[in-house]
Amino acid sequence: MNANSASASAGKCDGCGAADVPLTKISLGRDFFGRVYDRLSPSADLSPKWYCDRCSVEKNLQRDFRDIKGEFEKLTKGAASALGQSDQLERAKLRLREIAAMIAVNTLKPTLLKPDEVASLARSIETHRAATV
Repeated sequence: MNANSASASAGKCDGCGAADVPLTKISLGRDFFGRVYDRLSPSADLSPKWYCDRCSVEKNLQRDFRDIKGEFEKLTKGAASALGQSDQLERAKLRLREIAAMIAVNTLKPTLLKPDEVASLARSIETHRAATV
Protein backbone atom coordinates (compact mmCIF):
# COMPACT_ATOMS: atom_id res chain seq x y z
CA MET A 1 0.00 0.00 0.00
CA ASN A 2 1.27 3.48 -0.75
CA ALA A 3 1.14 6.56 1.44
CA ASN A 4 -1.63 8.06 -0.66
CA SER A 5 -4.35 5.60 0.27
CA ALA A 6 -5.98 4.09 3.28
CA SER A 7 -7.29 0.56 3.35
CA ALA A 8 -10.07 -1.31 5.08
CA SER A 9 -10.04 -5.09 5.21
CA ALA A 10 -13.64 -5.54 4.07
CA GLY A 11 -16.94 -3.77 3.75
CA LYS A 12 -19.26 -2.43 1.08
CA CYS A 13 -17.98 -0.55 -1.96
CA ASP A 14 -19.51 2.91 -2.26
CA GLY A 15 -19.20 2.67 -6.06
CA CYS A 16 -20.66 -0.67 -7.13
CA GLY A 17 -22.04 -1.95 -3.83
CA ALA A 18 -19.88 -5.10 -3.75
CA ALA A 19 -19.82 -6.46 -0.20
CA ASP A 20 -17.05 -8.10 1.81
CA VAL A 21 -14.28 -7.06 -0.58
CA PRO A 22 -11.01 -5.27 0.16
CA LEU A 23 -11.58 -1.53 -0.03
CA THR A 24 -9.35 1.48 -0.64
CA LYS A 25 -9.83 5.16 -0.01
CA ILE A 26 -7.55 7.32 -2.10
CA SER A 27 -7.21 10.43 -0.05
CA LEU A 28 -3.96 12.26 -0.77
CA GLY A 29 -2.42 12.98 -4.09
CA ARG A 30 -2.41 15.24 -7.10
CA ASP A 31 -5.19 16.03 -9.51
CA PHE A 32 -4.90 15.72 -13.30
CA PHE A 33 -3.11 19.06 -13.50
CA GLY A 34 -0.64 18.24 -10.72
CA ARG A 35 -2.32 20.26 -7.98
CA VAL A 36 -2.22 18.75 -4.49
CA TYR A 37 -5.46 17.65 -2.88
CA ASP A 38 -6.15 16.19 0.57
CA ARG A 39 -9.45 14.40 1.12
CA LEU A 40 -8.50 13.53 4.73
CA SER A 41 -9.08 17.06 5.96
CA PRO A 42 -11.85 16.77 8.56
CA SER A 43 -13.77 19.74 7.15
CA ALA A 44 -13.67 18.34 3.60
CA ASP A 45 -14.24 14.66 4.28
CA LEU A 46 -16.86 14.12 6.98
CA SER A 47 -18.34 11.07 5.25
CA PRO A 48 -15.50 9.08 3.71
CA LYS A 49 -16.22 6.76 0.79
CA TRP A 50 -14.48 3.45 0.23
CA TYR A 51 -14.03 1.68 -3.13
CA CYS A 52 -13.11 -1.79 -4.36
CA ASP A 53 -10.09 -2.04 -6.68
CA ARG A 54 -12.16 -1.73 -9.87
CA CYS A 55 -14.10 1.27 -8.58
CA SER A 56 -10.89 2.89 -7.27
CA VAL A 57 -9.60 2.96 -10.86
CA GLU A 58 -12.87 4.46 -12.04
CA LYS A 59 -12.86 6.99 -9.19
CA ASN A 60 -9.43 8.22 -10.31
CA LEU A 61 -10.72 8.51 -13.88
CA GLN A 62 -13.81 10.33 -12.60
CA ARG A 63 -11.57 12.78 -10.74
CA ASP A 64 -9.56 13.40 -13.93
CA PHE A 65 -12.79 13.90 -15.89
CA ARG A 66 -14.09 16.35 -13.27
CA ASP A 67 -10.79 18.29 -13.23
CA ILE A 68 -10.73 18.55 -17.03
CA LYS A 69 -14.39 19.57 -17.15
CA GLY A 70 -13.86 22.29 -14.53
CA GLU A 71 -10.87 23.72 -16.36
CA PHE A 72 -12.71 23.59 -19.69
CA GLU A 73 -15.62 25.52 -18.18
CA LYS A 74 -13.16 28.19 -17.03
CA LEU A 75 -11.59 28.29 -20.49
CA THR A 76 -14.93 28.74 -22.27
CA LYS A 77 -15.82 31.61 -19.92
CA GLY A 78 -12.54 33.36 -20.70
CA ALA A 79 -11.10 32.81 -17.23
CA ALA A 80 -7.56 31.63 -16.50
CA SER A 81 -7.39 27.87 -17.05
CA ALA A 82 -4.74 25.18 -17.11
CA LEU A 83 -6.19 24.24 -20.51
CA GLY A 84 -5.03 27.59 -21.85
CA GLN A 85 -1.65 25.90 -22.33
CA SER A 86 -1.65 23.83 -25.51
CA ASP A 87 0.27 20.93 -23.92
CA GLN A 88 -2.29 20.66 -21.11
CA LEU A 89 -5.14 20.81 -23.63
CA GLU A 90 -3.57 17.96 -25.60
CA ARG A 91 -3.06 15.91 -22.42
CA ALA A 92 -6.70 16.47 -21.48
CA LYS A 93 -7.91 15.40 -24.93
CA LEU A 94 -5.77 12.27 -24.75
CA ARG A 95 -7.03 11.42 -21.25
CA LEU A 96 -10.66 11.79 -22.35
CA ARG A 97 -9.93 9.49 -25.32
CA GLU A 98 -8.38 6.95 -22.94
CA ILE A 99 -11.40 7.05 -20.64
CA ALA A 100 -13.81 6.70 -23.59
CA ALA A 101 -11.78 3.80 -25.01
CA MET A 102 -11.82 1.98 -21.65
CA ILE A 103 -15.60 2.34 -21.54
CA ALA A 104 -15.99 1.28 -25.21
CA VAL A 105 -14.02 -1.98 -24.84
CA ASN A 106 -15.59 -2.80 -21.48
CA THR A 107 -12.28 -2.50 -19.62
CA LEU A 108 -14.28 -0.17 -17.44
CA LYS A 109 -17.87 -0.92 -16.52
CA PRO A 110 -18.91 2.57 -15.48
CA THR A 111 -20.78 3.03 -12.24
CA LEU A 112 -19.38 6.47 -11.42
CA LEU A 113 -18.70 7.91 -14.89
CA LYS A 114 -21.38 8.59 -17.46
CA PRO A 115 -20.19 7.57 -20.97
CA ASP A 116 -22.35 10.21 -22.67
CA GLU A 117 -20.82 12.97 -20.52
CA VAL A 118 -17.30 11.79 -21.35
CA ALA A 119 -18.12 11.76 -25.08
CA SER A 120 -19.80 15.17 -24.90
CA LEU A 121 -16.85 16.81 -23.15
CA ALA A 122 -14.39 15.24 -25.60
CA ARG A 123 -16.44 16.63 -28.54
CA SER A 124 -16.69 20.06 -26.91
CA ILE A 125 -12.95 20.27 -26.33
CA GLU A 126 -12.24 19.16 -29.89
CA THR A 127 -14.73 21.70 -31.27
CA HIS A 128 -13.30 24.47 -29.09
CA ARG A 129 -9.77 23.65 -30.21
CA ALA A 130 -10.80 23.63 -33.88
CA ALA A 131 -12.48 27.03 -33.44
CA THR A 132 -9.36 28.56 -31.90
CA VAL A 133 -6.81 27.12 -34.37
